[in-house]
Formats: sequence, C-alpha cells, structure tokens
Amino acid sequence: MKAIVVIPTYNERDNIVRLSGEVLAQHPDLQILFVDDNSPDGTGKLADELAAGNERISVIHRSGKLGLGSAYRAGFKAALAMGADYLIEMDADFSHSPTVLPLFLEAIQNADLVVGSRYLNGVSVVNWPIRRLMLSFFASVYTRFVTGLRVKDCTSGFKCFRRSVIEAFDLDSVKSDGYSFQIEMNYRCMEKGFKIVEVPIIFIDRHAGTSKMSGKIVREAVTMVWKLRLGTLLRRLVGKG
Repeated sequence: MKAIVVIPTYNERDNIVRLSGEVLAQHPDLQILFVDDNSPDGTGKLADELAAGNERISVIHRSGKLGLGSAYRAGFKAALAMGADYLIEMDADFSHSPTVLPLFLEAIQNADLVVGSRYLNGVSVVNWPIRRLMLSFFASVYTRFVTGLRVKDCTSGFKCFRRSVIEAFDLDSVKSDGYSFQIEMNYRCMEKGFKIVEVPIIFIDRHAGTSKMSGKIVREAVTMVWKLRLGTLLRRLVGKG
C-alpha cells in the first residue's frame, strides 16, 4: 500500500517540519507530497531540505500562487505517477490533525472516498469566529439542498481518495478552487456512483501563518453548486433526446 498525503503550501515555513514528522509517524506506508506555490517565506526551500533527508517526502514547485484547486490537480497527477494507491488531501496549518490519518486508511478499505467531517456529530470546530463557522456550516446545508449530496461536510478539505476515483476524472476539467473544488470533487464522486463515507474530525483553527480564505472563494462556491446541478440536468435532457 502506498498512501500519499498531498499538502499545498504557501508561506507555511513555521509548520512543515513538525507537520511532516507527525504525518510520517502515523503509518509506515504514508508519504508526503508538498505542492509549494513559490512561497516568499522560503517554505519551498525548507521542503526541499526535508525531502533531501527523507525519501518519504517529495516536493513540487510551482511558479506562483495559482490556487488550491490547481495545486491539488498538480499534486494528484504527480501522486498517481508515483504509484499512489490512496491520495489524501490535507492542510499544512494543523487544522487537520495527523492522528486521523490511520482512521482514513482504515475507512478507505470499504469506501471510495473518505471525508473528514466537522459536522457529523454536531459541530466539531475549535477557535473559529462565529461568522466563519456559520458560513461554513450553512454552505454545506446549501450545497446539499441544491446538489442532493448526502455529505454532512461538503466543503471539508481533509479527505482520502482511492486511486481509481481520481483516475475516473478528467482532472483538467475540474476548474474550481477553494471550497468549490471540494464540493465539485464530492459531486463528481456521487455522479459516478462511488461510495462516500464520513469520519468525524475536530477542526482546529490554524496553528501558524495566515488564512487563505477570501470573498472570491465564497462567491465561487455559491455559483458552482448551480453549475454542477444544471450540468447534470442538461446531460439527462440531452440523453433523453
């Protein structure tokens, strides 16, 4: 088994040394792939140093800040080329606890996609302002209403895919970013009939660095759900025609 944890980075120098140690300690089959967007704080250089000292760490360098969705697309393609059986999305800021990774690897044995859910058993979020918590929670409610997804936490960025799931997509056609990238990947899994399960996580606001959230990301998510739903309806109409 080879499970590659794809971790996009931008100005995460304060986190990646500790994070890489904790991730790799969870299971001997775990590897890390950092996808660095030319971080001004030297994250990419530090990641290279970590990779030079540990064969379970790899790094992709990109020209600039190109977005979360494109970072995952690049990371997934590289992970597939590296022979990954499982591909894991994870943030670099300790909002996602590495101790959950063994639970992901256990749950994926009977699923195609495992989602780390903040809302499976009530609300499991620490240190978020109430405004952001409400935004995230109701974004999932809104998404479920529009798309029919049966996922409590539609915007979670902590998840594990089987290789066959990623291979079933044309990754270059997934254009969305941020929250909407997570929604779109979940929706495409649902459309193709893949089995999605959720496991509970406790989400803790970032350990160090600066949040990447923006109004543009929120607006994109609001419109993306309708594009996904209408796209499905149009395909069904064309198919009947």
